[in-house]
Amino acid sequence: MGICGMKKPKIVVIEDEVDILEVINYNLSKEGFDVCSALDGEEGLGLIKKEVPDLVLLDLMLPGLDGIEICRKLKTDYSTRSIPIIMVTAKGEESDIVLGLGMGADDYMVKPFRPRELMARIRSVLRRGDFIEEGEGVVSIDELVIDINRHQVKLEGKKIVLTAMEFKLLHFLASHPGQVFTRENLLNHVSTDDTFIIDRNIDVHIRSIRKKLDKHRELIETIHRVGYRFRDKD
Repeated sequence: MGICGMKKPKIVVIEDEVDILEVINYNLSKEGFDVCSALDGEEGLGLIKKEVPDLVLLDLMLPGLDGIEICRKLKTDYSTRSIPIIMVTAKGEESDIVLGLGMGADDYMVKPFRPRELMARIRSVLRRGDFIEEGEGVVSIDELVIDINRHQVKLEGKKIVLTAMEFKLLHFLASHPGQVFTRENLLNHVSTDDTFIIDRNIDVHIRSIRKKLDKHRELIETIHRVGYRFRDKD
């Protein structure tokens, strides 16, 4: 089974060498990332679809489903194609690097690498992908400001009142602009042990949030037969 922590931003690591995986997980956790990991391609792909991370660290040489095929599947799936990917390769795999980048990977690292360099690459790719988080627990996009510590939302300087579930949904979507989430993805991210929410109720919550956003309701877009996304500023 995959291993997952509780911090953000979330990174899925797919690496079949246990020693390397442990080093990567340790350093990512130390730097404050939420780390989910898998030892093979099939498990890793399932973990990505379940967790919908902010970035994937992907070894190319994997048992079963290899990194190139995982990259292809992610980039041809509407719900995952915007997730940044950093490939990890062994020396002498230049052709695979070219192929992976051609498939849509954002960067690559060649083994062996220094943890500090890996952290720098990860932060660079996250910044490039507009992972928006200002200050301590505040997401700000145009006229919308979401303060998770105060559990407060302001639009054009005015407070809007949301239920706990509406707040979780809006905060999560706004933290990942341009990224598409299925209803199942959203359920996995906003449901907790003390809440119960069924799939079709996601639509009810989204309608309520849109109503409260009023003329800004189009910030949350419906992707037909897929799910929802928060409109990218571009």
